Amino acid sequence: MTTALITGATAGIGAAFARRLAAQGHNLVLVARDTARLREQATELHDRHGIEAEVLSADLSTDSGIEAVKKRLADRRHPVDLLVNNAGFGNKGRFLEVSMADELTMLKVHCEAVLRLTSAAVAGMRERGRGGVVNVASVAAFVPRGTYGASKSWVVQFTQGAARDLAGSGVRLMALCPGFVRTEFHERAGMGTDNIPNWMWLDADKLVASALTDLTRGKTVSIPDPRYKALMGLVKVAPRGLLGGVTSRTGRKYGPQ
Repeated sequence: MTTALITGATAGIGAAFARRLAAQGHNLVLVARDTARLREQATELHDRHGIEAEVLSADLSTDSGIEAVKKRLADRRHPVDLLVNNAGFGNKGRFLEVSMADELTMLKVHCEAVLRLTSAAVAGMRERGRGGVVNVASVAAFVPRGTYGASKSWVVQFTQGAARDLAGSGVRLMALCPGFVRTEFHERAGMGTDNIPNWMWLDADKLVASALTDLTRGKTVSIPDPRYKALMGLVKVAPRGLLGGVTSRTGRKYGPQ
């Protein structure tokens, strides 16, 4: 039986990955900061699907948290076959309205943690000749939108480059780029959602099912919805100034986790 490790596992897209993978018979390593919530989730998934669900409390905005997850990924006796780097957050406010400490924490979680955890996971996967990594980015990676969009653009570029370097190794890497997803994300960030049209909202469970299909097909970038595929096609030809105005009206970030 294979094992998947999911960061940011207790809510939103991370929780949807946990539900889907458990239903498919994968054992899980669930990573988040809230130990009580992790244990509740692990018990529910074990009882419902008969899989083993390990709990790992870690704050990926800290070196100690990243190191704890790296240590688990490096465990050759209990290998991780699929890593889902999902942990992330948004900051409310425009550039210079958000504190530098909060901006740097975002880069720590979205970029440094993704780099270090992907590297730790892939080392063992390449030795075994199989494995997969899903790095959750956002369609914000493709529009000019501050630190959040820049960090997610880095995730996409890093994932594509690493996937190219690992071609033929049996290890698959994919950047997942959702749009707006109905999760706790906006509430936790203190962001309003009244100005977001209903048609732009995605269902987390359907999104994850599509993403896993794309991973199986060997895609390195997944935009798991026809509506957002069409929007991103328009982004390629739209003036950058126009895009900046549109994203300003729809909030600081696309694609909650």
